[in-house]
Amino acid sequence: MKKGILVLVFILSFFSGKLLADGPVSWKMSIADKGNGEIELVANATVAPGWHLYDTQIPDGGPFPTSISIDEIKGAVAVGTFHAVNSKLHKDFDKVFEMEIGYYEKTATFVQKFKITDKSKFVLKGDIRAQACNDRECTPPIPIDFSFTSGNLPASVTVSTDAKDVQATTSESTDTITTANTDSISQAQTTDSQNSDLWTPVIEEVKAFGAAGDTSNRSLLYIFGAGFIGGLIALMTPCVWPMIPMTVSFFLKRNKKNRGKAIKDAIIYGLSIIVIYVLLGLLVTAIFGASALNDLSTSALFNLIFFGLLVFFAISFLGAFELVLPASWTNKIDSKADSTTGIISIFFMAFTLALVSFSCTGPIIGTLLVDAASSGDVIAPAVGMFAFAFALSIPFALFAIFPSLLESMPKSGGWLNSVKVVLGFLELALALKFLSVADLAYKWGILDREVFLVLWIIIFALLGLYLLGKLKFAHDSDLKYVSVPRLFMAIISLSFALYLVPGLWGAPLKSVSAFAPPLFTQDFNLYDGAVHAKFDDYEAGMEYAKKNNKPVMIDFSGFGCVNCRKMEASVWTDPRVKHSLENDYVLITLMVDDKEKLPEVIEVQENGKTTKLKTIGDKWSYLQRHKFGTNSQPYYVLLDNAGTPIGPSYAYDEDVDKYLNFLKIGVDNYKK
Repeated sequence: MKKGILVLVFILSFFSGKLLADGPVSWKMSIADKGNGEIELVANATVAPGWHLYDTQIPDGGPFPTSISIDEIKGAVAVGTFHAVNSKLHKDFDKVFEMEIGYYEKTATFVQKFKITDKSKFVLKGDIRAQACNDRECTPPIPIDFSFTSGNLPASVTVSTDAKDVQATTSESTDTITTANTDSISQAQTTDSQNSDLWTPVIEEVKAFGAAGDTSNRSLLYIFGAGFIGGLIALMTPCVWPMIPMTVSFFLKRNKKNRGKAIKDAIIYGLSIIVIYVLLGLLVTAIFGASALNDLSTSALFNLIFFGLLVFFAISFLGAFELVLPASWTNKIDSKADSTTGIISIFFMAFTLALVSFSCTGPIIGTLLVDAASSGDVIAPAVGMFAFAFALSIPFALFAIFPSLLESMPKSGGWLNSVKVVLGFLELALALKFLSVADLAYKWGILDREVFLVLWIIIFALLGLYLLGKLKFAHDSDLKYVSVPRLFMAIISLSFALYLVPGLWGAPLKSVSAFAPPLFTQDFNLYDGAVHAKFDDYEAGMEYAKKNNKPVMIDFSGFGCVNCRKMEASVWTDPRVKHSLENDYVLITLMVDDKEKLPEVIEVQENGKTTKLKTIGDKWSYLQRHKFGTNSQPYYVLLDNAGTPIGPSYAYDEDVDKYLNFLKIGVDNYKK
């Protein structure tokens, strides 16, 4: 157990530290007085041996440059640009990016100059982002926050003698915040005043057309189904299965003669299991809130930690170590169940089951909660947990009511260990999904589609070999023969591995499109049936559509959106849909979880509060909420060249004929 805890601590510290710490680059921020009312923000970087830090000026298409973003500034204005000083710049031709790129080694100092206009009100907040690389890997451009107030200014600092002139030219500073209200955000993004109407809310107009794909009920039904299946899978795990005879004997001791009371207690026990898990789902919603669930599901920290946890559990299931909760915890709860009476004792027994089985049910529950969080529905986590607990509680209640069924139940043994190993392989495969979400959202490029598929092919091929007895772990029992169920499972696993192989050359692989990275991340692709958006910028796409006299389809999507990938693989690849999207419309795909930073922070007023839009995804998410009154993906809406709806909205629905009708309505209305 101690060994398992140490591994868990290592994984958590590694992945959270990798994201939050500076990594191979450490930073030290300070403010220096330059005289005459001028100061410099000084950022000193210390680079680890073998690593290098990129310059502030990098050509388009190159790596992420070292850059500064100012979130709040008062009592001062920025002067000039963010640049390096007293640092040795190296320049080499990079074969990967096919360009000359400047970089720094060992140490580098970057500065941004400011002029003080009001020393007493001085506030400076923001972050610096930089990407460091060595010969094998690169770090993501993680923000290094800084915050200074008047108390941090050197005592010698004075107000600039030309403060009035400085204040008059504040708008010329390239690093100050762009501020906009809900009706004029587009004016902060474009100089063309004619485009200001593109951000005007059209919520009522969209409602008037109706929705061609209202799938809220279907989404919750999917969550319920996933939870129920997860509960059934949990029953077959080594942590839960042995609990069945133990808990049933607990109820038989309580009610040896009273059959009616035994049935009542068994039902209460099943309901207690449901209550415990539903409370867990409600707790997730209460902590994070409905609006934050979608952001949580695409958070790099959240996905990396969950990736690490799944790998940790998989290593345990494969036999590297045994993962159990401290005996003192379970013994204390178990003793409470024995010493108390009535409903309380039954509840404690249910709680014992939840604790003892956590090492097996934890990965299943966590995966379910992430899937529910991605739906953005406030009650989805509770629905998922209810379905999971309902499936889990059924056999316990049945065996308590009909104890004779225990005689026909298979005994614990080598088969349970095989189930454990199979779960280990599946968790390794599932862990890659969470790593992929973070990789796509932050554009790290470490898990492209072909890399993802190669890893899955290897995992499922090894699983097939294990089921056939060709691969054996230290804690496995001798396999004298291959049973028929085991043979069929091996056939399924090996067939699935072979099915994935054509995907290395670009085959769409519709059955796994919801899990694998999108086709555009694949370097070598012979498949031409996929649909690619012409634009990923709203204003640019609308301008192109106006010049070419074409209607627009806005596709609000996300890198972590499972249903978006399903629609792209099962609906967009239909030849009729593909032809319409590429010829009848200008397709604009807007990723609401794109973590790339905007050139300038935008402040908007939303629901009586000030909201800061820092990333491209923030901007497109705000556009969807503000203009169309919704915040779920996928979401498709058809517009004319003035940004006015010309048809119903459409959500997740894989009915190709319905989608074709949706597109036809827009074209017909545009022509009118």
